[in-house]
Amino acid sequence: MNEIVKRAAKSAAGWPSWTGLRSYSSSFGQVTDPQNIRDFAIIAHIDHGKTTLMDRLLSQCGTTLTHERAMDSNSMERERGITILSKYTSFMYKQHLVNAVDTPGHADFGGEVERILGMVDGAVLLVDAAEGPLAQTKFVLAKALSRGLAPIVVLNKVDRPAATQARCDAVASQLFDLFASLGADDRQLDFPILYASSKQGWASLTLPPLGNPPERASMAPLLDVILAHVPPPQVSLQEPFAMCVAMIERDPFVGRVATGRIQSGQVAVGDKVKVLQYESGQVIEQLKITKIEKKAGLGKVQLQSAVAGDVVSIAGPGDAAGIADTIAAPAVAQALDPGPIDPPTLSMVFSANDSPLAGKAGKAVTGRTIGQRLAQEAEASVSLRVKAMPGGTEKYEVQARGEMQLAVVIEGLRREGMELAVSPPQVLLREENGRRLEPLEEVVLEVDGPQVGTIIEALTGRKGELLEVTPVAHGFGAAAADSSSSSAAQQQSSSSSEGSGSVGSIERQRLVFEVPARGMIGFKTFFAGFTRGEGLMQRAFARYGPYRGPISGSRKGVLVSMSDGRATTYAMYDLVQRGTFFISPGEDVYAGMVVGENNRDADMDVNPAKEKHLTNVRSVQADEKMVLPPPRAMTLEEAIGYVAEDELIEVTPAAIRLRKQVLDAGQRKVAAKRAAAAAAAAS
Repeated sequence: MNEIVKRAAKSAAGWPSWTGLRSYSSSFGQVTDPQNIRDFAIIAHIDHGKTTLMDRLLSQCGTTLTHERAMDSNSMERERGITILSKYTSFMYKQHLVNAVDTPGHADFGGEVERILGMVDGAVLLVDAAEGPLAQTKFVLAKALSRGLAPIVVLNKVDRPAATQARCDAVASQLFDLFASLGADDRQLDFPILYASSKQGWASLTLPPLGNPPERASMAPLLDVILAHVPPPQVSLQEPFAMCVAMIERDPFVGRVATGRIQSGQVAVGDKVKVLQYESGQVIEQLKITKIEKKAGLGKVQLQSAVAGDVVSIAGPGDAAGIADTIAAPAVAQALDPGPIDPPTLSMVFSANDSPLAGKAGKAVTGRTIGQRLAQEAEASVSLRVKAMPGGTEKYEVQARGEMQLAVVIEGLRREGMELAVSPPQVLLREENGRRLEPLEEVVLEVDGPQVGTIIEALTGRKGELLEVTPVAHGFGAAAADSSSSSAAQQQSSSSSEGSGSVGSIERQRLVFEVPARGMIGFKTFFAGFTRGEGLMQRAFARYGPYRGPISGSRKGVLVSMSDGRATTYAMYDLVQRGTFFISPGEDVYAGMVVGENNRDADMDVNPAKEKHLTNVRSVQADEKMVLPPPRAMTLEEAIGYVAEDELIEVTPAAIRLRKQVLDAGQRKVAAKRAAAAAAAAS
C-alpha cells in the first residue's frame, strides 16, 4: 500500500514521458500505446455516491457539467435517483487515456456490474464512511475479486459528522475482513485507502480534520492512485482484432452499436470482420466496420482506428452481434469468454391487455408489438431474458433479477404508449441432484429497537433465517448525520433504560437475514409502512439453497367489481366500512376489476357503480353529505408485490389497475370449487 501511495505522489510531481498521443481535437487524444491506457469501474452499494464521484472526476479533467449526476441520462434514472444501466466515458489525465465505467448499486441490476468487469483492469470500491460495507458491497466486491481485480478503496462522505477517525478505522477493518472472507489474495488484500467527499469534490490520502477539507481540494490524489494502482491492459497489438461486446445501443442513423474493449489487435473503419455468437455458436461473416466512436466526457468523438485495450463503440456488425458475442477479424476462430453471469431469479408473463377498457389509452396494444419491444429490451440487458410462451398465444415470459428490474421494463413499455397485462411474479427454481433449490437473498435491515420483534416475526413467517443482530452505535449507520446533534440525549435515554431487558434499550439495531426471494415479494411496502419510512433495507442475491416450503399468504381479500360503469360516491359511501378503495369516484370500472382491499381474508364482490335513483317523492331533509377517505394509490412496484396468483396487473399509459384473470364472478366460483376438489383429492 505504501509503495502505491509513493508512486501516486511521484506521478503527481510531474507528467510521465509519453509519445503515443495523436491529437485529433483540442481536448482529447487518441492513444496508440496500450501502456498509456487505464480502464476501471466504480462499484459500490446503492446511494454511496458513485455517480457523483464520476461527476467530480470529469470536472477535474476539464469536462463542463450542466447538471448533477450527468451520467444518469435515462429519465427513469433521474426520477428514481438510482443508476439503472452501466455507462462508460473517457477522459485524458496526465497524458493517459482513462476509460471509466459507472455501475448500478441496486441488487436487481447486478448483471450490469457483471457484464462490464471483463472490460476493465481495476475497480474503485466506494464505501460510505458512516454506513460501512453493506449487502451489495459484498456482492460487487466478490465479482471484482473473482475476476482478479485489485480494488482501490475510497471511504466516501467523510465530510459528515459521523465520519470520525475511529469510525473510518473500523470500516477499514471491516473491509479487510470482507476481502479476506471472499478469498482475496495478498495482492488484493494490499489495497490502498483514500478518503473523499464526492459532494464537495475532493479526495485525500489521509483523513483531514472534520469540517476542514484539504488545502488543494481536488480529485487529483484519486486519479494519481488510479494511474499507479490500475495496471495497463495486458493485450497484444500483433494478434488479430477481437472484441467482446459488453453493451448494445441503438442509433437512429446507423442501427445497433456494439460497445466493448478491444482485447487484441487493431481495427479501422472499412475493415472486414465477423461475429461469433456466444450462445448459438453461429458465425456470421462478411461484415464491415462502418463507424468507430468513443465517449469522451459527456460527448462522443469519431475515430478512424482503435487499438487493443481501448473501449470503443462499433457500428456495422452490431446488427448481428449481441451482448457477450465476439466481433473479430476473419482469422479468429474462437470466441472470447465473456465470463459468468448469475441467472435471473424472478419471472412474469407479459401479454396484450384484453380487459373491457383495452385500447382506450394506448397506441400499441397487440401482443406481437409487445414481443418485439421485449426482444429489443433483452438485447441490451445481460440479466434479462425473454421467452415466447408455447401455444402461439402471444404471451412472453420475462425473467429478471428482481421486482425493481421488472418494474423498470414495464414502466418503459408504458411510457412508449403500450397496453399490457402482467401476471404475478414467480420465483425461478432449480433442480440439482434431485433437490429443488430456490434463490436466497441476504437482507440487511436497520430499524428502531421497539420495531425489531415485529420485523423478525414478519421475515421468519416468510421463511427467513436470522443470521445476525447488532446494535447500531450512536452517530453511525444510516441516521448518523441526523443523530449526531442529539447524541447526548440518546445516550441519556439509553442509559436510563439499560438493564430493563427490553428491546427498546438499544435505539437502533441492524438485522441480517437470509430470506427466499419469493418471501421478499411485497415486503418492501409492509416495511416502509410499518417503520413510517424511517427504516433501511438492503437486499442482494446470496445463493441458491434448498426449497424452504410454502409461505402462507399475508394479504387480505379484495373488493371486486361485479358491474361495468363509473364508480359513484353514492355506492362507494355504503362500502367504506368494507375496506380500503384503490379508486376514486368517477373512474371507469368493469366486472372483475379489483377496486379495493377487503377488511377480511376472503374476496368480496361489490357494485361500486350503483347510482341513486331519482323519485317524485319530496323530502324535507337535505341529502346527507358524503365524504370518502382518499383512495390508496398504488405504484407499479407496489402492484407487483400485491397482486395475487389469480389476478393480473393491467398497465396502460393512463392507469395501473388490478383485475382478476377470470372476469366473470360465476366462472371464478366454479374454478375455485374445482381447485378445492383437486387439492382434496391430492391430499
